Amino acid sequence: MRLISIVFVLASLAACGPQLSVVVPPAEDGCATLHGDPGITARLYFGRTMKDGGRIDDAAWRTFLAERVTPRLPSGFSVFEGYGQWQQRSGGRIIQEPSTVIEVAAPRNAATIWKLEEIRADYRQMFNQESVGMVISESCASF
Repeated sequence: MRLISIVFVLASLAACGPQLSVVVPPAEDGCATLHGDPGITARLYFGRTMKDGGRIDDAAWRTFLAERVTPRLPSGFSVFEGYGQWQQRSGGRIIQEPSTVIEVAAPRNAATIWKLEEIRADYRQMFNQESVGMVISESCASF
């Protein structure tokens, strides 16, 4: 993917101050300029309803998080509760359900992707899920 510099101009809000220009450097030197490290941001989307109509309760979720996610992502991650919708691959039905999203900033390497895939596979197997969504974006991170 070819990344280019982007220039953002933030206009003064309600005459509260002068205009400010912020230059976001190209990716190749952007992380250094921003005092960060290049990597990825990954989001995993876990549906909390099972095929038989049951729900993956909070106790089962916490156990999954402690036993399957934390050992693979010990540096940390964030968990967000939500409500999602997706189209079932096997039957085309629209599914609406409570969901939980894990977001992690991590190194961009094969080991990270492997760990994310293992987490997805474990969840699908443990809770009889058809899918666990994943979105990965290139990013710079600083903690």
